[in-house]
Parts: sequence; structure tokens; C-alpha cells
Amino acid sequence: MDTVSFFLVFLAIVLVGAVLFFGAGVVRGRTLGAGLDDPLPNLPPVLLPAEARPSDVDSVRFALGLRGYRMDQVDQVLDELRDQLRAKDLEIARLGALAEQKSGGDETGRTPQ
Repeated sequence: MDTVSFFLVFLAIVLVGAVLFFGAGVVRGRTLGAGLDDPLPNLPPVLLPAEARPSDVDSVRFALGLRGYRMDQVDQVLDELRDQLRAKDLEIARLGALAEQKSGGDETGRTPQ
């Protein structure tokens, strides 16, 4: 009689496990053997224009993936990129103004005194 009791308990555990396994698959909308589906993006792809400006970097948003990302690290990199773009734009403007100032001089490149 002891062997029959153990067999019935084992059979009950297997049945409960099978019901939970297949029930969880149905709840998630998956069938057996379907594997993991590719995550659907919740935002469009991240694209910067060819001539990115600091304000373009401020508007970048990344979609969360299955494992996500460290937002503080991404924000730090984007802040640094924005600052570098701003510094580059200021340097280009400064050099452009300097070139205009020099082109106002004579043929030798000297400014009139």
C-alpha cells in the first residue's frame, strides 16, 4: 500500500506541474516550442541628424530592451557629447569670425592700422 501512495503523490505533483507549465504558456500567449519572442520596440530607432546640434542630443531617447541599460551612464555620455558639440560649434564660430576679420585686411593678410 505504501508504494501506491507514493505513486499517487508523484502523479499528482507531475499533473500540477504540467498544468502550471502549460497554463503559464497560455497566459503569455505562447505555444510550446515557440521560444522567446523578439521584444517590440516602444520607441522609434534612435537617429541623430548628420549635422547634430546640442539640442538634438538632448532630445535622444532610448528604448528599453530585455535587459535594459544603465540610464545614468547613458545620460552621462549624452551630456558629454552635447558639451563637446557645443564647444565645437563655438570654436567654428570663433574661427569664422577671425577669418572674416582677417579677410578685411590688405593683400598681405595684415589688418590696416
